[in-house]
Amino acid sequence: MSSLIRPPRPYFVFTDLHGITWNMVRNAPTFRQLWPILNQWLRGVQFLAAHNAAFDRGVLEACCRTNGLAVPDIPFQCTFRIARRILGIRPARLECVCDALGIPLNHHQAGSDAEACARIILAARGQAYRP
Repeated sequence: MSSLIRPPRPYFVFTDLHGITWNMVRNAPTFRQLWPILNQWLRGVQFLAAHNAAFDRGVLEACCRTNGLAVPDIPFQCTFRIARRILGIRPARLECVCDALGIPLNHHQAGSDAEACARIILAARGQAYRP
């Protein structure tokens, strides 16, 4: 499952990267409304994987704090760093890592980026991805 999230203000940036516009999110649930579902998914996970994990961790922390929610105590694995340090891939931009590993990617689409990160983790562990 995936969902768009309505931000607190109708102005946001990087639409040119992700293609998301205010019209697409104006009727979407807020982070606070989605939190019960997200929090349930996060229970028991060992870690979260993200490419440039510091950014994603910062977004999650800001969303939680803005909404008066406890920040989950879950470690992050950074697939950018893993690509460089363990897999020896440079440049380590997500699209470059995916090209090097033969991972399909529809960049800046949440589901595709998430699956790519999972596959990078598995590659670093010497495991093949099996859908």
